[in-house]
Amino acid sequence: MIKAFKYRLYPNAHQARELEIMLETHRRLYNECLAQRKERFETAQESVKYTQQSAWFKSARGANDWYALLNFSSAQATMRRLDKAFQAFFRRIKAGGKPGYPRFKARGRFDSWTYPAHGDGAWLLNGKLRLQHLGVVKVRQHRPVEGTVKTVQLKNEAGKWFVVASCDVGAAPPPRASETAVGIDVGLEYFLSTDQGEHVDNPRYQKEALRQLRVAGRAVSRKKKGSRNRRKAVARLRAVHAHVANKRRDHHKVARDLVSRYAFIAAESLTVRNIVRNRRLSRSISDAGWRQFLNILRAKAKSAGSVLVEVPPQGTSQACSGCGAMVRKALSVRMHQCLECGLILQRDVNAASNILARGPARMEPVQLNVAQ
Repeated sequence: MIKAFKYRLYPNAHQARELEIMLETHRRLYNECLAQRKERFETAQESVKYTQQSAWFKSARGANDWYALLNFSSAQATMRRLDKAFQAFFRRIKAGGKPGYPRFKARGRFDSWTYPAHGDGAWLLNGKLRLQHLGVVKVRQHRPVEGTVKTVQLKNEAGKWFVVASCDVGAAPPPRASETAVGIDVGLEYFLSTDQGEHVDNPRYQKEALRQLRVAGRAVSRKKKGSRNRRKAVARLRAVHAHVANKRRDHHKVARDLVSRYAFIAAESLTVRNIVRNRRLSRSISDAGWRQFLNILRAKAKSAGSVLVEVPPQGTSQACSGCGAMVRKALSVRMHQCLECGLILQRDVNAASNILARGPARMEPVQLNVAQ
C-alpha cells in the first residue's frame, strides 16, 4: 500500500531562487518535448516515443547548461509525465470521449516535478531534504515517515514549497470483523448525514472567502497583461484560493472519525461533473468538495481496515427507509413523511438509511462474509 506524506519546505533566499529555476527548466523541457511530438505528427504523421525523447535529452543536456543542472531521472519523469498525457489522450479517443489534446504549460500551470527514486537526486532524512545541485533544505516534518520512501515530489503551491514523499507501507490490513456499520449521505444543508441521525455542518469555505476572491480577481483584471503588477495580483489571488483549499482539507478529520468508529461504510456514488451542471447550485456543490471527501474516505478506510462501498444514489431520497414506498418530494422539502407507514425523518437521514440498506449488495463476496 502506497501512502503519501506532505511536508512544508523552508528554503532560504538562494534555495528558493534555485528551486524556481529548476521548476521553470522542467516546464520548458515539458513544452519542448510536446513541441517535438506535435511537429513530427504534423509534418510526417509519425509519433514520437518516450524512449526517443529520453535519448534526445541525453545529448541535449550536453549543449544546454540549464538541462545539465537537472537530475537525469527527474527529467525522465517529466518526459514520462508528457507520455502519460498522450496515452490518456489516445485512450479517450478510442473510448469516444472528448480527446483533450495535451497543452503547453504556461507559468503557473506547471507546479511540480518528481524524483522517481529516493536517493537519486533527493534524500529526505531527519527533518532535512538534500537535493542534487542545491544542498540541504529545511523541512517541517510534523509527523514521521512510515514505511520505505519510493518517490519524492517537489511542489509549489501559491509561492510555498512542499515535499511529497510516496512511501510503501506494506500490505493493507485485512477488513475488521466488526458489526459496526453506517450509511452516509452528502448534501448542501448538511455536508454529511448518517442513518443514525448525526449531521456534519457544511462549512462553506469558498462562500466565506467570496468577497476576498472577488476583490483579488478584480485587481487582476485591472492590471496590464504581462506587467509585474499583474503577476503580483495573480499571486495574491492564488494565495486566497490556496487558503480555501487548505481549509477544505478538514475532510480528513471527518473521514478519520468515520473509519475509526465503523468497520463498514456505505456512501452514495456521485458523478459530480454531471451534478454541477445545475447553474443555481454549482458553486455550492463545488465548494462542498464531495468527490474529494469520498476519495479521502476511501484511502483512510483502506488503511484502517474498514470496508467502503459506494451505492448509486437514484431513489435514495424518495424511497421510504421504513416500508420502501416512494414518497415524491421536491428538493426544497427537507423532511420525509411517509403516508404508508407514518415514518417521519429528516430527508438526508432517510437517504442515508436507504444507502446503508443497499450497501451489502454492492460488496464483493469476500468483503460480504467479513461484514456479516
